[in-house]
Amino acid sequence: MDFSKLQQNAIDVATQFGVKIVAAILFWLLGRWLIGMVGNLLQNAMQKQKVDATVMRYLGSVVTVTLNVLLIIGILGYFGIQTTTFAALLAAAGVAIGMAWSGLLANFAAGAFLIVLRPYKVGDIVTVAGVTGTVKEIGLFTTSIDTADNILTMIGNNKIFSDTIQNYSSNPFRRVDLRCQLSGAADHAAAMRLLREKVAQVPNVLSTPAVEVDILEGNLLGPLLAVRPYCAPEHYGQVFFDTNRVIRETMLEAGFPPPMPGQMVFMQQP
Repeated sequence: MDFSKLQQNAIDVATQFGVKIVAAILFWLLGRWLIGMVGNLLQNAMQKQKVDATVMRYLGSVVTVTLNVLLIIGILGYFGIQTTTFAALLAAAGVAIGMAWSGLLANFAAGAFLIVLRPYKVGDIVTVAGVTGTVKEIGLFTTSIDTADNILTMIGNNKIFSDTIQNYSSNPFRRVDLRCQLSGAADHAAAMRLLREKVAQVPNVLSTPAVEVDILEGNLLGPLLAVRPYCAPEHYGQVFFDTNRVIRETMLEAGFPPPMPGQMVFMQQP
């Protein structure tokens, strides 16, 4: 047995394989750099065209994933692996994974529908799947929402798409629903006129539609007033708290009696 020849063959094979390994690493690094450049160019082009931020992020994710898959297939082809065979294996694996991960595929499909139908976009205040907050990102599989107490919440797109979606930012204004309890001895007509005047002066309350103040119901305490100012969606929180404060201060300054439960007691001598 010629050990020197075997040693030389081993060195040749190792050298050839090592060169391919180094070349594959270089291809991977170069490919990743090119993919990053393509992503940046695509983002800049969409920004110049003033494409919606939601669509930009979604398309960016799809393009990046697709190019990475193509890069991996190209590197495997460089090593002599038949890409057609690999594609067939990938398709078969995709079917198996699809059956096992049907939920992920459903989320992916729902994400595509959310992008096309646009029930909401990034920056909108929504209630979806029982969660209320500001939409931060619509991803391939999940939607990220920042709640009012600043908690990042991620919800599966399929759960959102199959449930009720409330978009508070879609319409130009919102109604703020508040209540004011009056005493049974209070002049409700005067209280209603005064509240309309004072609430209309709250910052960011719209003049059209006008502030609504009316009797909602009567109870043991007296008339319960519905106080309903209108404002732009982004001012809802500020108008809500300011109007509550104005209701309280207006009732005190005007001297309206505080609502207290009253009972009539009948005494009968034996």
